[in-house]
Amino acid sequence: MNILLSIAFVGAWSSGFIGAKLGSGSAPTVTLLMWRFLPLALALGVVALTATRASWRGLTPRVLVRQAAVGALSQSGYLLTVYYAIELGVSSGTTALIDGTQPLVAGALAGPLLGLPVSRRQWLGLGLGVTGVAVVTVADAGAGTGVAWWAYLVPFLGMLSLVAATFLDRRSRTDVRPMVSMTVHAVTSAVVFTALAAATGAVTPPASGSFWTAVVWLVVLSTFGGYGLYWLILRRSGVTKVNTLMFLMAPVTAVWGALMFGEPFGTQTVVGLALGLLAVAVVHRGDRHDHHSHHDRDDRHDRHLDDQDRQQPPAPGPFTPRRSGWHRARSSSRRPERPVRATPTAGPGSG
Repeated sequence: MNILLSIAFVGAWSSGFIGAKLGSGSAPTVTLLMWRFLPLALALGVVALTATRASWRGLTPRVLVRQAAVGALSQSGYLLTVYYAIELGVSSGTTALIDGTQPLVAGALAGPLLGLPVSRRQWLGLGLGVTGVAVVTVADAGAGTGVAWWAYLVPFLGMLSLVAATFLDRRSRTDVRPMVSMTVHAVTSAVVFTALAAATGAVTPPASGSFWTAVVWLVVLSTFGGYGLYWLILRRSGVTKVNTLMFLMAPVTAVWGALMFGEPFGTQTVVGLALGLLAVAVVHRGDRHDHHSHHDRDDRHDRHLDDQDRQQPPAPGPFTPRRSGWHRARSSSRRPERPVRATPTAGPGSG
């Protein structure tokens, strides 16, 4: 069952990039995003007023404003740049690979921004990931597609917007349920994209079937499929499993885009994607090694304290105190804090 869920999740999340490519030729980016989020916000609003009203209790306006800011960064800003880059001609695989470096960048920035230690493996993983992005980008740009050089910078802006959303969300001390955050993000994006469409005169949708096919594709498959499976796998298997699957999006999207749209997929693309996957393997292996070494050190420390307690004779008399668990609690509190790898707050498959 977990394997089937993982395959479905990778396909549903990757479909966001393909859906963006599918709708990019029929309407401007803001039109496509406006009509993606308007029905979604309406549906989620109805659910919030009926089935999930209890999830909203106790949430202060400050928490909701923070969630709106996270949504503006993780969906409005991020998706606008991703869709616009694809509209400019950047291949869906290249865009997905740039997006896939977000956890590596967030993990590396956790040091200077949050004062948390960053391991050498994390820096090595970031270097490999960036190298892979550079190789694929050069291959894409040299494929003779006529895309302007600055168009490849647009996905990087979206990735940085997603990183900013991740840190803003992680600094919150209030636990917001996924359905609540999804609703706030969708409503925020609907307002932002409607305002942008109105300001640019792009509110009216085209009558072409490809446009509405893309809208239905993005709402049903990418949003509900990708986002729903994301949280399901997160609850069943944990954040490490989800992060590992996130890095499969770039190769899947690259192959999908090559088969469906004839996007470039040569030797350089394969090398770049392999470097990206290698970056993930390096970082994940380092995380597992650090995790086990911390546990082993804590266990040795606890056994040492237990031996000390056994060597000390108990006080005589009926009022001999029971051995306190303070030592064990103290040893666990001294575990060095490590940056938790950031999970994507959103993406083409979410929201």
